[in-house]
Amino acid sequence: MELTLTQYFLLFIIYAVLGWALEVTCKLIEYKRFINRGFLIGPYCPIYGWGAVAITILLNRYAYDPFVLFLMTMFTCSILEYTTSWIMEKLFKARWWDYSKRKFNIDGRVCLGTMVPFGLFGMFLTYISNPFIIGLLDKIDTNTLNIIAIIIFIIYLVDNIISTVVIIGFRKTTVQIGKEGRQDNTEQITKKVREVLNTRSWFYKRLINAYPKLIAIKSKIKEIKEEVKENAIEVKNTINEKAQEVRNTINDKKEEVKNNLKEKFSDTENKKD
Repeated sequence: MELTLTQYFLLFIIYAVLGWALEVTCKLIEYKRFINRGFLIGPYCPIYGWGAVAITILLNRYAYDPFVLFLMTMFTCSILEYTTSWIMEKLFKARWWDYSKRKFNIDGRVCLGTMVPFGLFGMFLTYISNPFIIGLLDKIDTNTLNIIAIIIFIIYLVDNIISTVVIIGFRKTTVQIGKEGRQDNTEQITKKVREVLNTRSWFYKRLINAYPKLIAIKSKIKEIKEEVKENAIEVKNTINEKAQEVRNTINDKKEEVKNNLKEKFSDTENKKD
């Protein structure tokens, strides 16, 4: 599928907007209120746009087989979601989504419950939405299309700059609160971060409202370390108990063998007499 750079960019934006609409609808059902999802201020979630472009460029070759396309889309989008989660966590010291409580998850970053919709999304995109959207783009004059793309790109770029500044401010807040050392667990640190950000501008309030389940990762790591430490102590105690049982068993056997030898020796002596 040969597309121009302008068409790819507009495809990216269209799916980012559709993804945002899907996220907003899901959260409206879950929380009964409007939540402007995503890192950016505008109505778009870039991860959906990147996923759509990746499918369009990399997976169109599998359109001949829906099952293969389904599996490849699951694989590609899961890598994208996992990588995005890992990068955002490292950059901004926060876990923006967490599937740890869902079955068949990988590090809480992806899970089977999201992988299957990815596969269905790839099939819908390849067979239905892409032909329709690209068909509409082809009907628009090239110069007009370029002007539209430039205007949207400028808005998108400004949004990214502002949102990045906000997220960096969030990161500094999380790190600072973590250094204070007054909070001992995920709930306390995350609550403190939210309290601080709620006293700041609308941009910060929008960010924390966009991710109701956001977790301050510094505390999460600390909890994991504590859990590992407790498990290590428990394993050590179990090993010591088992070792003591083995030693007791060996000592009992030694005594039993010793007594048997004594009895046999006594019997032998008695027979000699």
